Amino acid sequence: MSCEADAPAAEHLDVLIVGAGISGIGAGHYLTTGLPDKSFAILEARADLGGTWDLFRYPGIRSDSDLHTFGYEFKPWRDAESIADAPQILAYLRETVRENRLESRIRYHHKVLGASWSSEQARWTVEIERTDTGERTTLTCGWFFCAMGYYRYDAGFTPHFEGRERFRGAIVHPQQWPEDLDHAGKRVVVIGSGATAVTLVPAMARTAARVTMVQRTPSYIMPVPRKDPIANALRGLLGDRRGYALARRKNIARQRAVWSFCRRHPKAARRIIRWVNTRQLPAGYPVDEHFSPPYDPWDQRLCAVPDGDLFQAIRNGSASIVTDRISTFTEKGVLLRSGREIEADIIVTATGLNVRALGGIPVTVDGAAVHLPDTIAYKGMMLSGVPNLAYAIGYTNSSWTLKVGLLCEHFCRLLAHMSTHGYDSCRPEPADPAMPTRPFLDFGAGYIQRAVDQLPRQGDRMPWLTSTGYTDDVRLLRSDSVTDPELRFARVGATERRAVAR
Repeated sequence: MSCEADAPAAEHLDVLIVGAGISGIGAGHYLTTGLPDKSFAILEARADLGGTWDLFRYPGIRSDSDLHTFGYEFKPWRDAESIADAPQILAYLRETVRENRLESRIRYHHKVLGASWSSEQARWTVEIERTDTGERTTLTCGWFFCAMGYYRYDAGFTPHFEGRERFRGAIVHPQQWPEDLDHAGKRVVVIGSGATAVTLVPAMARTAARVTMVQRTPSYIMPVPRKDPIANALRGLLGDRRGYALARRKNIARQRAVWSFCRRHPKAARRIIRWVNTRQLPAGYPVDEHFSPPYDPWDQRLCAVPDGDLFQAIRNGSASIVTDRISTFTEKGVLLRSGREIEADIIVTATGLNVRALGGIPVTVDGAAVHLPDTIAYKGMMLSGVPNLAYAIGYTNSSWTLKVGLLCEHFCRLLAHMSTHGYDSCRPEPADPAMPTRPFLDFGAGYIQRAVDQLPRQGDRMPWLTSTGYTDDVRLLRSDSVTDPELRFARVGATERRAVAR
């Protein structure tokens, strides 16, 4: 007999989840509780769970969304602080894994190298590398669920800075924070104005000699309370589950109301934000120079600062903001275009992420490579022309993970429908091939704009129009049927057919 005949068959799973972060763990819960007969595993390339919350180690790392909406619908957030730091979020995720008995489902050091779909077999073949040993293995699965986030884990974005090699101090990116970096008593320059920068500045300012945030363009920044007194009172009165559910509904409504107000009345929103900023800053502070972006509120995500910690650092003099462009790095720090030199011992390039859809995994369908910009997002969770592939991606205008629960519920209902009717595959296909499309994420942030031509598209109508609101997705993903005239189901060896919505 040949060696191939003696080779053991690859392990087969009903669902393969890639990524053991907040989305992958959530998907594991819904499969465990909703479809207990389905076999699945969660592959994680790194050595531990948590995704973003284990990867980033910079000072002050925290969520900029409240955990009543950033957390899971099925698991109450019990901490008194609703704006939580990474260790608190990691503890919450580890508890979720234990409660759902997912420890045995997670396979660490498993990096996916590629995934190939066969219509003849109605299954994915997934190539995997063990990052701890270099060993390569193969799995097959009925469904491939991408839950690895939206950015590159191995490298953040750093633009070219003239003269970088001349600087005599340390240069670090928040995504690769050295464990032994000691900033106490040091002069620190933080380059950037986004959520990471406004988190780093007050955290480092507590022990640094001086922290200067150098921004090319201001961001909208708003103070938020670290603790939610209404949510905590509701939990005290009604218990964890009912109190959490009401707090979650309250905060979902508040997020939507703030976003809608900013989009409908941008001038009024700008005036309100400026008024709040002015009250937080020292008298006579140049608010318009450092806190007045050239774009409207929510053209990019608003930055939240818990208990106004950034403003406190500015008031007490431990931190400052400079709005200018960097001309070059020098031996001692950075030289600005205005001619001012800011000396530093440490420069932090909080300059953003590198967006990467589907974790950069090469995907083929029947031997043909899938080119993501040629695909259209279906219900914000599948791709046109790609069978049995789902992905988790959240909102840009509210808590990122709010959509995860709805998406996973819909995914489980879809799998149940396929099992009931004996289908092996389903593939979204637009009924109108000439349907107009536009970028998948209509968002002005630099990290999105740099990658927009590498991402899928969205259409101009449902189910190809990507929802941006939780309420809309409740209707689309929780209340609506999983069948659709533009979702084609098939059995192995049988003719593909369209499902009639019912």
